[in-house]
Amino acid sequence: MADPFAHLALFYQDADDYVAGTVPFIQAGLESGEPVAVAVPGAQLELLRSELGLAAARVHLVDMQVAGRNPGRIIAQVLRAFADAHEDAERVRIIGEPIWPGRTELEYPACAQHEALINMAFAGRSVTILCPYDSSALDERVLADAETTHPLIIDRGKQRDAQDFDPERIVRDYNRPLPEPVTDEFEIMAFDHDNLLDTRRFAVETAERLGMGSVRVGELEVAVGELTANSLAHGGGSGTLRAWAEHGHVCLEVSDAGHLADPLAGRIPAGLRDDGGRGLLLAQHLSDLLRVFTTPAGTTIRAYFALG
Repeated sequence: MADPFAHLALFYQDADDYVAGTVPFIQAGLESGEPVAVAVPGAQLELLRSELGLAAARVHLVDMQVAGRNPGRIIAQVLRAFADAHEDAERVRIIGEPIWPGRTELEYPACAQHEALINMAFAGRSVTILCPYDSSALDERVLADAETTHPLIIDRGKQRDAQDFDPERIVRDYNRPLPEPVTDEFEIMAFDHDNLLDTRRFAVETAERLGMGSVRVGELEVAVGELTANSLAHGGGSGTLRAWAEHGHVCLEVSDAGHLADPLAGRIPAGLRDDGGRGLLLAQHLSDLLRVFTTPAGTTIRAYFALG
């Protein structure tokens, strides 16, 4: 039996291409009575709002540059949130554009893994997701990865099979050691059951010293509490915490001896899987970017929090 889930990449070169590839997709869903969501960067969102006219009121519109700033939270908080709210519908239709010109090299591995993991997160679901790619501005590597994470490609108005569909390979290939801090000025502490509470104080004092405001410090404190607690529960009972400033962010890095075997952990709504993943899900929600490198020998999770 064929999987009812459909995942398509739309390669576009200009605004006309964009409208031609997205507006009919939206209109077809509305005409069929399907719930439709559009999560794209702000400029494209306004373009579609204008093109749809009054019909825009029937579409759930999301600025992906805000909701998807951290690509690791898009599946849970944007895509699955909408699809799960319409489980009774015969089919749900979503446009999601998580990769745009301006995404950084630091963000991109999490973006590519996100696109690959969509296939696992929606397997068996009657959902269609269309992912636009600006082929005039994104580099060839990004477009090649799109061929690997989407089984169907729409290019110059024609639909074809992807050249190299293998999303599991993308998940593996971008599970890479994280780059070393850009500075030698970082704080570090080892933790275990005896000093777990000290990790929160360590993170808060470091963030405050680096100039972070109180609201973000509170979010950072919760995230580090969840990540270090996970190390105790799943990472061998101890770990190492590092903190430093980098490119306008406070970076918190937790390393332990555990292996994060499920690549969807922290990326799908908690409570829908036996293994939970609530702590990692919360850390994804609170941080501006979360990168993971995991092997059977250990796991490193790095969370970035913007200072501004």
